[in-house]
Amino acid sequence: MNGSLVSGSADFSHGSESSAYVWLVALAGALGGLLFGYDWVVIGGAKPFYERFFHLESPALAGWAMSCALIGCLVGALSSGTLSNRFGRRGLLALAAVVFAVSSVGVGLTQQFATFVMWRMLGGYAIGLASGISPIYIAEISPPQLRGRLVSLNQLAIVVGILLAQLVNWMIARPVPRGASAHDILISWNGQWGWRWMFAATAIPSMLFLIATFLVPESPRWLATKGRPQQAFRVLERLGGAAYAHHVMDDFARVSQDTSPVNIRQDLLSRGVMRALTLGVILAVLQQWCGINIIFNYAQEIFAAAGYQISDILFNIVVTGAVNLIFTAVALFTIDRYGRRMLLLTGVSGLAFIYVVLGSCYALHVHGKPMLILVLIAIACYAMSLAPVTWVVVSEIFPNRLRGIATSIAITALWIASFVLTYTFPLLNASLGAAGTFWCYAGICLAGLFFLYARLPETKGQSLEEIEAKLRTGTFQGR
Repeated sequence: MNGSLVSGSADFSHGSESSAYVWLVALAGALGGLLFGYDWVVIGGAKPFYERFFHLESPALAGWAMSCALIGCLVGALSSGTLSNRFGRRGLLALAAVVFAVSSVGVGLTQQFATFVMWRMLGGYAIGLASGISPIYIAEISPPQLRGRLVSLNQLAIVVGILLAQLVNWMIARPVPRGASAHDILISWNGQWGWRWMFAATAIPSMLFLIATFLVPESPRWLATKGRPQQAFRVLERLGGAAYAHHVMDDFARVSQDTSPVNIRQDLLSRGVMRALTLGVILAVLQQWCGINIIFNYAQEIFAAAGYQISDILFNIVVTGAVNLIFTAVALFTIDRYGRRMLLLTGVSGLAFIYVVLGSCYALHVHGKPMLILVLIAIACYAMSLAPVTWVVVSEIFPNRLRGIATSIAITALWIASFVLTYTFPLLNASLGAAGTFWCYAGICLAGLFFLYARLPETKGQSLEEIEAKLRTGTFQGR
């Protein structure tokens, strides 16, 4: 069976028309990641201004403003699996685009902190949907030899969205004089209107994403699981040619015949799926608890502790976004060459070492460029490992009929971890200081390194059906 699956992947047409079409469909699906990145990070640049507008003076309120969207992310991720299994991947991506547009305008118009939180939660719901569906959709339309790169487009799009938000924030914000008081910021254009435009600008890429969802096909593997093999075949034929479509459909039918007709809960509790689910959940949690998103969401505190002023911080945020983009592109061209396992182990061990050094520099009161350089190295390390590879692994390790639900469980764990990380950082920073906080993240990375070394198998170059077969036979194992 494995031989058939491998030979099937080799029949993908590399003709210019088929290859270009696959990349275009994957890019359209990845626009959900772009909105995810934009909406997730736009709050970082707006933070110094909306906090003054809403008079958020306590660490608890500041943490709630930053993390409230994660409640919506959690609900969106939880519902994404069930909804996408019922209504399809493409329909859920369109819904996410609409919710992104509506919520971003709502945040821009709000006058009360309570409604600010409500609209941010709704935007978080769209993030949860997009984060659960975009990588699945791309994985299900991708041939094995391109799947790592194509699913990594989702992370590249997230990074482009992050950089776009940082650039838009930088361009919208007017210069803040050195030594400006909280009242000066509150009555300035930034404090009254600038932060609103930062959020509302999300509506523009949201509408572009909505248009793109009407131009791409439904996932062929979703169509096949819903008893629509002819439609699935036509999509696969357009993606890779007739021979490729026949092989994928044959392999899908072979795996489906070998699967006992038991219910979803029993399937999820089976030994092979539980092993994959444990891996997916811990990897998703590690992607957040490694701490790198703190640099994006709390850039003001991170760089202020390193001696930078507000105007300098906004520029530094753009620099971090550019580095993030460059090294995500590096991952795009290395993930199918060197594999998921090597990139993850290298990235996690690198972050652990960098955080030890970074924490030590904070403890020694090092200021200025050395701190910026260390932050940039940490972002580069994350961008070419944990950031893209997590989405790839989570999108490919679950069986076809369980992929939506199992992925939603892993992504839900990711957003729970993100909420804990984002909400607790102001509290950790206040009690442990920047040095102790980064040493804590270093310990988490070290623990993650040991787990991944023991439990993470290599999935490079294998079809989704071959991975599913290994789950059932118990050969899906790390070292």
